[in-house]
Amino acid sequence: MPDPDVLIVGAGPTGAVTAKRLAEAGMSVVCLEQGGWPDYERARSAHPDYELTSGVYWAWDPNVRAGPGDYPVDDSESDITALMWNGVGGGSVVYAAHWQRNLPSDFRVRSLDGVGDDWPLSYEDLEPFYVRVEKDWGVCGLANDTAFPPGEGPPMPPLPLAAMGRRVARAHNDLGWHWWPGPNAIATQRYGALNPCVLRATCLWGCADGAKATVDRTYWPVNQKNGVELVTRARVRRLLQRSDGLVEGAEYLDADGNEHVQRAGITILGANGIGTPRLLFLSGENGGLANSSGLVGKRLMMHPFGTVTGLFEEDLQSWQGTWGQHIHSLEFYETGEDRDHVRGAKWGLQPTGGPLSMTRAYPWGEENAVWGEAFHREVKRRLGHSAMWGIIAEDLPEESNRVTLDADHPDEYGIPGVKIDYRNSENTRRMMDFHRERARESLLAAGAYDVIIAPFIEATGWHLLGTCKMGDDPATSVVDGWGRCHDVENLFIFDGSVWPTSSGMNPTATIAAFALRCAEHLVETRRDRKEAR
Repeated sequence: MPDPDVLIVGAGPTGAVTAKRLAEAGMSVVCLEQGGWPDYERARSAHPDYELTSGVYWAWDPNVRAGPGDYPVDDSESDITALMWNGVGGGSVVYAAHWQRNLPSDFRVRSLDGVGDDWPLSYEDLEPFYVRVEKDWGVCGLANDTAFPPGEGPPMPPLPLAAMGRRVARAHNDLGWHWWPGPNAIATQRYGALNPCVLRATCLWGCADGAKATVDRTYWPVNQKNGVELVTRARVRRLLQRSDGLVEGAEYLDADGNEHVQRAGITILGANGIGTPRLLFLSGENGGLANSSGLVGKRLMMHPFGTVTGLFEEDLQSWQGTWGQHIHSLEFYETGEDRDHVRGAKWGLQPTGGPLSMTRAYPWGEENAVWGEAFHREVKRRLGHSAMWGIIAEDLPEESNRVTLDADHPDEYGIPGVKIDYRNSENTRRMMDFHRERARESLLAAGAYDVIIAPFIEATGWHLLGTCKMGDDPATSVVDGWGRCHDVENLFIFDGSVWPTSSGMNPTATIAAFALRCAEHLVETRRDRKEAR
């Protein structure tokens, strides 16, 4: 067949949203995905062995999962493990489906707080694209959250607050603190390819019920019907650059290690904040492709995550619900003049799961021990009687937090893996200390008789952002505000790696809205751009 107009690398949220809009505009599209389709036959949430088996196939850490699309990630010099899913659907397959738009302040951190960098776009620029992708994904929630500018809300009503949500919401009313029904990419009614959620609280480990909006369900069947060619088990080894500087496509290996070349007029990367810089490093000499700024791989941001759990006499049935969020709170999201840190964090109220999942909601240590002689007593005391605030902290961009190639740990085809260097800043530590104490106050106000704060040293991170910075100046950024690489006119990056700052929000909503905005602009301006033809 003729070379397509566009080659996309990565079939996660970025690639799915981009492919849909370009195909609708009549452009021919090929997408290369290094992994395969998720196998929901392995999602055992309706079976007794669920908690014993969920951490194998559905593990978030690629070093543990070691799936066919994974590559080694050396995190020995990182405070946080990189969590991702390499396959059709990308991170949406194992995300908690919290659907959080960025707030207006998230685009103006330098102007407001004197740190980080402003984005070359605003909340108002993205708002119509948020609305459009929420309809495509299938998002539930309630319009006019008081923390946000007014506007159109999600297409489905929110999930039930349940006993734990109602209890904590009442406490926030008494405290005068913000709360709102949690927006989630989870269906509350039949919606396109999605089924109504049955509230198993198993969202993170493959939704066997088909209620969680993952792009392998919501986008790719539509994209394929519209003529997009999706090639799975296609591991891109490098991008191909011509003598005139344009990228003409990619060289990739199939599942058997056979080499192929896919050419296209335009190439778009959507391989996340680790996979995208890895590919740029593999594709160019002297620092990598599109790296005249020297910033490729630098400024990695991963959203440190902390938990605060309250114990209640009341049976809250918190082994079920959504492992999205019942409610969220943005009370302390903005910078406060009376604090010893800048920026803030978002809270999501989550269940604590079944007998085994529940034990993971508590830190180790004798004073909080679940395992051992007290196991049966502690499970009876805690199972269903606990509620957890999950706290996502904004981390500021630092060049020392970075991704580099790791030739000492190649994948099964001999392609170098990656090494991540990441340390939590003093600002992050102070921020997390503050938010954990406020979350403790929230749960005590809700009637908890005990509150357990997980030590921050045991915190984890979820999101991979910032390693191909977006900006107007080619000397201090990798791409412009439309995702076009400053150094390579027909190479684009639409994923979260371009974020100048991380916000404190789950990023999928903004990644999707940004990809749609960039795809729309590409359609509108295509005739004015150079292509590898």
